[in-house]
Amino acid sequence: MSTVNLREIKKTYDNRCKNINTRIIICAGTGCVSSGSLKIFEEFRKELAKRKINASLKISEDCREAYLSKSGCQGFCQQGPLLSIGDIFYTKVKESDVAELIEKTIMKGEAVERLLYKNPADGKQYKTTAEIPFYKKQTRFLLKDCGKINPEDINEYINHGGYFSAAKACADMTDAQVCKEISDSGLRGRGGGGFPTGKKWDLTRQSPGPKKYVICNGDEGDPGAFMDRSIMEGNPHAGSEGLIIAAKAIGADEGYIYVRMEYPLAVERIKTAVKQAEELGILGLGIFNSGQNFKVNIMEGAGAFVCGEETALIASVEGERGMPRPKPPFPAVSGLFGKPTVINNVETLANIPKILETGAGEFRKIGTAGAPGTKTFALTGHVCNTGLVEVPFGTTLRTIINDIAGGTSNDAGEADFEAFKAVQIGGPSGGCLTKEHLDMPIDFDSLKSVGAMVGSGGLVVMNRDTCMINIAKFFMNFTQNESCGKCVSCREGTKQMLSMLTDITEGKAEIKTLDLLEGLAGVVKVSSLCGLGKSAPNPVLSTLKYFKDEYLEHIKNKNCPANACKALAKYKIIAEKCKGCTACKRACPAEAINGEVKKPHVIDVKKCIKCGACISACKFNAVAVGG
Repeated sequence: MSTVNLREIKKTYDNRCKNINTRIIICAGTGCVSSGSLKIFEEFRKELAKRKINASLKISEDCREAYLSKSGCQGFCQQGPLLSIGDIFYTKVKESDVAELIEKTIMKGEAVERLLYKNPADGKQYKTTAEIPFYKKQTRFLLKDCGKINPEDINEYINHGGYFSAAKACADMTDAQVCKEISDSGLRGRGGGGFPTGKKWDLTRQSPGPKKYVICNGDEGDPGAFMDRSIMEGNPHAGSEGLIIAAKAIGADEGYIYVRMEYPLAVERIKTAVKQAEELGILGLGIFNSGQNFKVNIMEGAGAFVCGEETALIASVEGERGMPRPKPPFPAVSGLFGKPTVINNVETLANIPKILETGAGEFRKIGTAGAPGTKTFALTGHVCNTGLVEVPFGTTLRTIINDIAGGTSNDAGEADFEAFKAVQIGGPSGGCLTKEHLDMPIDFDSLKSVGAMVGSGGLVVMNRDTCMINIAKFFMNFTQNESCGKCVSCREGTKQMLSMLTDITEGKAEIKTLDLLEGLAGVVKVSSLCGLGKSAPNPVLSTLKYFKDEYLEHIKNKNCPANACKALAKYKIIAEKCKGCTACKRACPAEAINGEVKKPHVIDVKKCIKCGACISACKFNAVAVGG
């Protein structure tokens, strides 16, 4: 039986931390690791030792004057690798900067100004995260610990209040009380559907049977999405604690954490977290002296997008091919191995300990009446600062794109607020929104009313040089490839929609193609078995609704306004700029360029294969692509 004393662990940790004068935190999320942050970590170890500065690598009994630690994703991905020394925050750090950082910041208390964040909009430098607009405009409710605590040390999580909510739920609350508290909070699932979490739990709680399961869905498959991955990497115990509370709520003694194998760092840290929790007795038999047993299994998925759907995920855990099953029965009645089962994604479960800590009433003060709390978004595309952001529901797209992300960027990467064209929200299952939606508060219901959805939280911003038909084709290609093939409408419907979109971008479509495309999209939406198929047409339907003129321009005039469709591109030589150097003529593999030396050249559009060799060869920017 567990005899873990969380208060004693927290007290011991606090006492050890008193010896630390300087804390150095290096971002070790996937983004910064790919940019070399682990090499920077090792360089700090060597350089600190060389200067005989005593540094601890974990909070143990031998705490020294400095503490060098890793963290999870700090969100500001565009500026990585990131690190902080005390309150001073540095961006785009390199191994070669380490010696200077130690000499100036650690030994003298001075900032290395060239490594401070510089706002591209006004050129102003910021010394701390509290000052940087990217962080200042957010409400980091779930993510606040991801960039601060060492994700590989359970003691740090406990010191920040970790597992106290789980202990409270297991030892001091009944299953019905836990379900009621979550229901009262208004928490809705963050995986895309937005179903009330407390209601899902209570339905499963009331299902008869001695054996029940809880599953943490970490199978995040949307292109460009990394919200759940960042939580698992940066604060892996948060999801585990939420899973314990869910188990208490429904009467389960066993759970699974399902993580896609493409997330090796998340898998590693989840495994470490579970092992540490077992060693302390937080997982296992009689946890928190409550008489409740709880075992956690970790399963690595093969990366199928469809396994994000709960019944397909269940099939995968059972060792079957990940394919959706008809509902009803719902998992609350017959789920894993035919037993009542609750499935929540990582972000949903990470909210649970916070709700029990603050109370349902306090949680409801964040966000909107219909969607309390915050939502994390993976912000990518044509913005000055990509990264992971967290805002309350009800925040507008304009606030996220202009205030947090620093504005839309042009193709040169410069801030250009007028360059905004559209934003794809909700990944392949979502829809495209336009300028008219920038001031619309984001929540489940408002997005649904305009043909989009929150989804898991992907947010892709596009500028004026983006072809919306290409965007629809990209997401349709993804969805078609990821279709499990079980139902005809999804398997064949997505294939035919992709074919029609391809015809449009290649100048082969007719006006009637649009009617066929829209009609087929409607059929797939209503007749597919699971959420993947039902939402697959969303990018097509939303772009047809808001960018119909662009579709018509492709079909009627065989012209791509964004000059992004290669088959419709028209290469031409600007006579005023052409010097007649013959470089383009010599580079053209199709012999489509004619002209005499020192006289303007001309491209024969019938021979041109649109390879771009002429553009690369011309030193005078005389070759252009236009409609």
